[in-house]
Amino acid sequence: MLQPAQNPANAPKFSPNPTPYTPPKNISSTMEQATIGRSVVIKGDVSGAESLYVDGRIEGTVNFADNRVTIGRNGVVVANISAKEVVIMGTVTGNIQCTDRLDIRSEGSLTGDVSTPRISIEDGAMVKGAVEVKTADREKTQSKSNDTNKAAAAAAGAGTSATLSSGSKVMYNESN
Repeated sequence: MLQPAQNPANAPKFSPNPTPYTPPKNISSTMEQATIGRSVVIKGDVSGAESLYVDGRIEGTVNFADNRVTIGRNGVVVANISAKEVVIMGTVTGNIQCTDRLDIRSEGSLTGDVSTPRISIEDGAMVKGAVEVKTADREKTQSKSNDTNKAAAAAAGAGTSATLSSGSKVMYNESN
């Protein structure tokens, strides 16, 4: 039996082979993101000029000065990290130096010292180490440092913990 020719205007609006979902990309991001998969283990120095997503393991140093480093839920990093922005959802052991911000999600864990202008710690996140919040203006940094030290000393004397926004806690451990 003959079938009538289909008019493109009357053609079905769906494809027999659906295309997979592609999440929208951030408009400000012009570069792609490198990914280290779950089964990948890297020992040594890792650096680059694009964002990095780690779901595997890195031991050594990580340097992405102008980009974001994201430690995925399965990611384990035993390294010092230097980046513009760091997001932790996995486990990090090492010091972190950020030029923009550090974001530790509820399932994230950090053991090491931090130096960053902005920091966000969600409920449930684990942080062990010193946190230094820097600003661009040196005088503001010094006055904030003095105020922070006074607040930390007051908190340490009042029960060795200070409550941050969202109910997160920072524990102070003096081992002199």
